[in-house]
Amino acid sequence: MVDVPAYFDVVDGGFYPTRFAASQWSSAQVVGPALTGLMAHELERAHATDGFVPVRLTVDLFSAARFEHTVTPMVRVRDGRRIRVADVSVMQGGKVAARASAVLLQPSEQPPGELWQREREPQPPSLDIAPVSALPRVPLFGSDAESAQWSPQPTAHENNGRKRTWQNPIRVVTGEELTPFVRAAIVGEAASMVTNWGDKGIGFINTDMTLALSRMPQGYEIGVEADSHFSDRGMAVGVATLFDRDGSLGSAMVTSVSNAGRQISNAQLDVAVSARF
Repeated sequence: MVDVPAYFDVVDGGFYPTRFAASQWSSAQVVGPALTGLMAHELERAHATDGFVPVRLTVDLFSAARFEHTVTPMVRVRDGRRIRVADVSVMQGGKVAARASAVLLQPSEQPPGELWQREREPQPPSLDIAPVSALPRVPLFGSDAESAQWSPQPTAHENNGRKRTWQNPIRVVTGEELTPFVRAAIVGEAASMVTNWGDKGIGFINTDMTLALSRMPQGYEIGVEADSHFSDRGMAVGVATLFDRDGSLGSAMVTSVSNAGRQISNAQLDVAVSARF
């Protein structure tokens, strides 16, 4: 039996972060994708019932979560015929470290007519470079620089071009397979990385993430490609498109604050990426 890495173990009616949950900003801090994945996992488990499908997840990452026992209290805010809304919190030591809300809808028929669509579809790496695997893989990274190719080393993309990544993430909870929604939530948090990543590394840390999906991802791998980055006076907004081998499926938006005093270099990114696998 293959030992698949995960961000959390189930402990005493809650969760405890594993070593894989360490952030690149601080080894004592839980990384954003782990918290995002945990909250998506809990919201989907409790509220994606009776035909409801999660379509929007908004995560607020306003305090550093530590390597402590973690619980996730939830509340169903709205339970209508077509729309359901639920909230969840990440609590450690009686204090809220992060929170999230989800909107779930009942699928229905498409309305008539044609709509504007993105002119250029993001392109996944070839199967030669990224063969299909049910097990987590080291992420691949790409950029728009002429000489840049898909690579597992962020240092191959020390440029100011548009960034993208292709990921098959580790599990949220030890022993539990990822659902498509939770997989999208984990990878979607990479919108912060691809939109805030420049030629000197990453100097912004995201305070939130909003994921919106028109459909669930197909397969194990998901890509995230930067669409925009706007920043001024140490505040940034970034939007990215999520895609799989069938095309684009949604978007993620992050707002971020400058963390220039702890800028993550491209070399540090190399180390952080490899340490999780």
